[in-house]
Amino acid sequence: QVHLVESGGGLVQTGGSLRLSCVGSGIIFSRNAMGWYRQASGKQRELVAWIGPGGITNYADFAKARFTISRDNAKNTMYLQMNSLKPEDTAVYYCNWGLQYWGEGTLVTVSS
Repeated sequence: QVHLVESGGGLVQTGGSLRLSCVGSGIIFSRNAMGWYRQASGKQRELVAWIGPGGITNYADFAKARFTISRDNAKNTMYLQMNSLKPEDTAVYYCNWGLQYWGEGTLVTVSS
């Protein structure tokens, strides 16, 4: 059975930082690309950042220069370092493996 479990969300002030983690099980973690997505209240889910099996990355424009995606295949873990957070970054953040499996999300709230 596949599990993706996000952690690291919470409440942070504008300008603060958070590091999200996503631990996977039941999959050959290194085999596929992975991504972080987010969904704000009343909005559609959107891609934040993507990382290929070999480490190639891609970011949404809003994430460039502030967020860093990484993965440690030996630990079956993907990360999202988020710096200079803004209130508009408030959302539930989800991890995805291979466009097939999703975690349940972790809530990030940025106060103004």
